[in-house]
Amino acid sequence: MMRSQINLLFIIILTFLLAACDKPAATPSMVLEGKTMGTVWRVSLAGVDSARHAELQQRIQQQLDADDAELSTWKPTSVLSRFNQSRDLTPQPVSENMADIVTTALRIGKKTGGAMDITVGPLVNIWGFGPVKQPDHMPDAAQIAAARAQTGLQHLRVVQGAEGQWLQKDLPDLYVDLSTMGEGFATDHLARLMEQLGINNYLVSVGGAVLSRGLNAQQQPWRVAIQKPTDRENAVQARVSLQGHGISTSGSYRNYYELDGRRISHVIDPATGRPIEHKLVSATVIATTALEADGWDTGLMVLGTEKAKALALEQHLAVYLISKQGDKFVSWMSPQFAAFLIPAESPGGP
Repeated sequence: MMRSQINLLFIIILTFLLAACDKPAATPSMVLEGKTMGTVWRVSLAGVDSARHAELQQRIQQQLDADDAELSTWKPTSVLSRFNQSRDLTPQPVSENMADIVTTALRIGKKTGGAMDITVGPLVNIWGFGPVKQPDHMPDAAQIAAARAQTGLQHLRVVQGAEGQWLQKDLPDLYVDLSTMGEGFATDHLARLMEQLGINNYLVSVGGAVLSRGLNAQQQPWRVAIQKPTDRENAVQARVSLQGHGISTSGSYRNYYELDGRRISHVIDPATGRPIEHKLVSATVIATTALEADGWDTGLMVLGTEKAKALALEQHLAVYLISKQGDKFVSWMSPQFAAFLIPAESPGGP
């Protein structure tokens, strides 16, 4: 997964903005935390015996380590890295989990007109947001064109068969980067683990992707908050009640660097091969799974405010957008998102 600068972004979102409500517990509560995929994970539980703390910590970390060993582009021995390193154009066997992630990514990628593109890795790398170090100078037009020639969702497909599933590319140098979906998948995977362990009241998160089920320790639905889009403060923009759904936010306001006098965002537009420069600074999506939310938020961020609004309405998505207009931030939400919103005057917020 993506590391270094993105790490700070996810830690801040997780610690201050997507945490469970902290009230005196009406039932036993437990919080477990750790590191994975270059970011942090957090699991908040209600009604679980404290004697299970060590067991749960170990089971969670083991599962996340296994996910990272499969999906990481930073580990040269991961399943995904081996696929990227191979120039073989024949189908390569992959797990059902990876096939599901790629299938979801291809579907969302098509609906966003290619704005959400998991083959954009070569562009991510030349701009310094992947395993390759930051460039000393802006990539020139030739470098960008060469990287774009190695991308495209049409060059990747999932092959399903009675004996398993395979991933196939028709470009030898195609490079798949699942960083835009990995945290969402890992969050959903943690939720499945909780269910397998007989735990029904939880809020789980990896990086900026969150999913909840059941009730918190106060016997209330789990609530999370969306940050105001600035790197100078950690203030709440809006609060939502997840109601058993997943949520993910993509933003351009924390993960960036300065190069040649310009601010370089980590959000890359596959159509131009360059970091986005429009006024949309944050896109939050609520969906039935964290994976779904994690895919859509990236695509909407790439599209920009007006196109993102139109697509959210067309696809009936629960979306909250924040755009910068002059010195102010302006928010917009779809009708579906409004159903999750907690009014500002609501008593007993997080």
